[in-house]
Amino acid sequence: MKLQRISEFGIGLVFGLGLIISGMTDPSKVLGFLDLAGLWDPSLAFVMGGAILVGVFAFAVARKRTTSVLGGAMQLPTARHIDRRLVLGSLLFGAGWGIAGFCPGPAIVSLGAGEPKAVVFVLAMLAGMGAFEWLEGRRRARSAPQAA
Repeated sequence: MKLQRISEFGIGLVFGLGLIISGMTDPSKVLGFLDLAGLWDPSLAFVMGGAILVGVFAFAVARKRTTSVLGGAMQLPTARHIDRRLVLGSLLFGAGWGIAGFCPGPAIVSLGAGEPKAVVFVLAMLAGMGAFEWLEGRRRARSAPQAA
């Protein structure tokens, strides 16, 4: 368990440093990337391309394994369909990213750096997560078979 916590910390640290070095924690850089009609900054496309490339190889290796490197069970996504919830969630995520210039990972790194905009974003993100859980609980309760 201790090795797992140390590796989680190390992976999080490397991820956070990568976000800082790549510029993903700078909302103005992100908004410049999203401004296709204005002064577009394509540099984050290379960051995303690199992340996709790493992910493709990582998932290819992971699919062949039954346990993680530290011995835990592999829990890979199994859903393959695109439904209304996925599309609406993606649109909401993209709108938030475009308005704020943050997505969850970089916002948490920026929060740790004391960025005031990140405080507002993370609070709004937590409120949205809470609203989702509340609505999801209501949806499950409605669809659960009623005891007679």
